[in-house]
Amino acid sequence: MPDVIEAAKNIERFGAEGITVHPRPDERHIRRSDVYELKKVVTTEFNIEGYPSEDFIRMVLKVKPQQVTLVPDPPEALTSSAGWDTIKHEAFLKEVVKRFHDAGIRTSLFIEADTEMIFRAAKTGTNRVELYTEPYAANYEQDREAAIKPFIEAAKAAATAGLGLNAGHDLNLDNLRYFKDNIPGLLEVSIGHALISDSLYLGLENTVQMHLERLRY
Repeated sequence: MPDVIEAAKNIERFGAEGITVHPRPDERHIRRSDVYELKKVVTTEFNIEGYPSEDFIRMVLKVKPQQVTLVPDPPEALTSSAGWDTIKHEAFLKEVVKRFHDAGIRTSLFIEADTEMIFRAAKTGTNRVELYTEPYAANYEQDREAAIKPFIEAAKAAATAGLGLNAGHDLNLDNLRYFKDNIPGLLEVSIGHALISDSLYLGLENTVQMHLERLRY
């Protein structure tokens, strides 16, 4: 307890349009075995994120989710705290992206709101980028207009580069609507910690519905 498979099924039933998992090497977020079991039951988009080590790549190629999100976290990292340096790692990312594309899996690169890194991300062949939104969330209460500004520019850069746009990290019921309303071309957001934390007080179904309400146009 809790049963992650049952939770994912319920979250979909409550209206979520996708399930994201991050199987780390120490399995503290989710077990590798859960990833294979989830593939059998997820009926919406299944997104697996993680650092593209060889064992992670093999797992994703075997599971074949709709999307894989590549993050630059080393195995010992507690959580995602930076985006890819797409200049330094361009050749590596290009090779990994090709392996996933050959298997018919859409790719996304976890990236900061840095226009140069976004333009260089396009050179890897990735389909999308996922904006690392912790800086936005951290500064939202103090000055939301200043907090959102670099993300607006990043979104414009992604559109110019022909990249789809995702976002995630520290988005919650307080800051989500403002982000959605100001970011052009936003395709999806991944929300984990806030959703589960709020569900302790508000209930899982209600929490999913509240997040969806903030994303509706």
